[in-house]
Amino acid sequence: MTPIKTEGWQLHPGANSVDGPGGADAHALLGDGGSLQLVFLSATAARVTWRPADGFRQPRTWSIAPAGDTPWQGRPRESLEGFDRPRVTAADAQTQTLVGGRLAAQLLGGAGSPVRIVWSDTLTGQTVMQDRVTSAYLSERRTGLIRHSLVRDPRERYYGLGDKTGPLNLHGRRLRCLGQDSIGYDPLSGDPLYKHWPFVMTRTAQGLWLGTYYDTLSTCVFDLGCEHDNYHGLFRSVDIDDGDLDVYLMLGSTPAEVVAQFVRLIGGTHLPPRWSLGYAQTAMGLADAPDAQQRLSAFIDECQSRRVPISSFHYGSGYSSRGKQRYVYTWNRQKFPDPQAINAKFQAAGMKLVANLKPCLLDDHPAYASLAAERAFIEHADSGEPVVEPYWDGQGAHLDFTKPQALAWWQAGLRSQILQMGIDAGWNDNNEYAIAAEDACSAGWGQAMAIHRSRPLHALLMTRATFEAQQAYREQAGLSEPQFTVTRAGPPGIQRYAQTWSGDNTTSWPTLKWNIRTGLQMSLSGLFNIGHDVGGFFGPLPGPELFLRWVQACALNPRMVMNSWKADHASNLPWMHPEVAQDVTAAIVLRYRLMPYLWACVQAASQSHVPIIAPTFFHFPHDELCYEDCDDFMLGPDLLVAPVVEDGARQRTVYLPRLPQGQQWFDFYDRTAYESGTSHRVPAGLSHLPLFARQGARIQTAAPLPGQVARHDDPLAELLAF
Repeated sequence: MTPIKTEGWQLHPGANSVDGPGGADAHALLGDGGSLQLVFLSATAARVTWRPADGFRQPRTWSIAPAGDTPWQGRPRESLEGFDRPRVTAADAQTQTLVGGRLAAQLLGGAGSPVRIVWSDTLTGQTVMQDRVTSAYLSERRTGLIRHSLVRDPRERYYGLGDKTGPLNLHGRRLRCLGQDSIGYDPLSGDPLYKHWPFVMTRTAQGLWLGTYYDTLSTCVFDLGCEHDNYHGLFRSVDIDDGDLDVYLMLGSTPAEVVAQFVRLIGGTHLPPRWSLGYAQTAMGLADAPDAQQRLSAFIDECQSRRVPISSFHYGSGYSSRGKQRYVYTWNRQKFPDPQAINAKFQAAGMKLVANLKPCLLDDHPAYASLAAERAFIEHADSGEPVVEPYWDGQGAHLDFTKPQALAWWQAGLRSQILQMGIDAGWNDNNEYAIAAEDACSAGWGQAMAIHRSRPLHALLMTRATFEAQQAYREQAGLSEPQFTVTRAGPPGIQRYAQTWSGDNTTSWPTLKWNIRTGLQMSLSGLFNIGHDVGGFFGPLPGPELFLRWVQACALNPRMVMNSWKADHASNLPWMHPEVAQDVTAAIVLRYRLMPYLWACVQAASQSHVPIIAPTFFHFPHDELCYEDCDDFMLGPDLLVAPVVEDGARQRTVYLPRLPQGQQWFDFYDRTAYESGTSHRVPAGLSHLPLFARQGARIQTAAPLPGQVARHDDPLAELLAF
């Protein structure tokens, strides 16, 4: 690899600097003819961009959206629109230090030496990040790879990168950002999963927080202390596969300050309809059955007779299946002789409907030939032929969502085959675009994009297409309720439209335990509306105790969907184990009782960029004991949830974070007081989810009308003051 060197920096300080290339506050001309540009974006945010001599490999971005969204064709990479840029001053001309508010950058490198930046916090005088002294910026001519290396302090903690597995602190791991269909993944060490999310949040050795987001759709590998090299000291690095280096920095005193900046940067979080917070069911075994419509009708009756609160049903792809193969926007009329009738029965029972959608058409799909003739698929760059690869027990081609004709077909099919059938929303699934052909190419609205630089984009645009088609349909019908959709894959930006989850997990006790961390990691990454497949999607049916503990653990997550696909076509259902069915229902009822509080958390996520669930250190960043790995999490600022994740456990130890002025924590159910800032051994009987409220909390509850089953819109009931 070749180190990037410069003959020196040129500084352009001034009011909203516009003198440098692209409006840069400083730039360094590089030996390859390109330039390294630095721009301060706010008092606590900045950006460093490596602009090659021949231009960016990907000159547009779909993730950066400080105004809330981007054009369909993307935002120009160099655009500074939407940022309230600070006045930049040259604090020290001799050391070449620029100050843009709280952030300061010392610019090093000259006379052929490697270029380097040292970042510091002007409030405390502390260094928060610094490029590696030896060759911080490298490129590889053979592969197009770019590497950015930073000095690593072994006391630093690293979080983020989306749906990552294992302990929350990622220090010492090597992880890849690449969406992949990871069914049955190892919940402790499996990587990558479904999201492409190159955002890392660092807690420095001094307790400050810094977020770094690498805005690229190319595959990234983050080495967070796994690699050692005798010649470079302790370092961490990011490898970008034939993409662009465009890194955004965000400084804060707390993790909340950094997460909020990042979420604003990528366009905020969509506020979903309230019904989407209710318990939901997916049952692939039912929809795959030869008599699927009859079985789903019986499922509705069972929910009502057992008085199980349920707000929506998520159709798996079985409604479109013929054997093992799936055909998007088709209905198998042998299994579903009258789709509108069964959908109307769901709606009459108070269940909204969400339908699984897939972006790949098998080569015998009824619409395949016409779409191929319209050139609506991802194509081989040289021949212009569709890229056909294995998909769902067949051969298929992926729609190219950067082509107007593909977008038009998708949205028309959604209207005619989903929305007009009585279904409320689309569930964007299997959209990782794991295309192997090296010459596969996205059209990019006339500016071709190699597939290795556009894979995650299609999940984002597919989700947006679904979202906007639903929006238009509902507006025409005079409906004002917010839109709802789901996506399994995608890059930063999907949270502007959709809910997501941890994908096709496996039924096991370790998965229950480590999925909690994956959900919290997504929350720290700016993905707030998240959850897991309750009971495990893949693998065997859960036993009674594991099933109940899983329901309890997920009952207070933003998304609570019981989803499964088992080899014998059985399904995880609330009443599957009679010995715990009553306790399963009780855990679901608790969710509905706390619906007003949960809804307030969702509103805060959308309005103030605050995670709905978070590790305890997020709300108590100065309590060092909160950084120890544990199974607990906060729901909003006031409730601490302590799920049981061990077989046979009837007690568990929970650390209750330190509160100011000797304040206490209280058991949510019986008001038992517990000292804060210490660990306690608490009861955790099989029917019990340990739950604690901080002193001073006011928790609004809801209750159904007399004789009714709980609903997401039940009237307000008791206001609990702790």
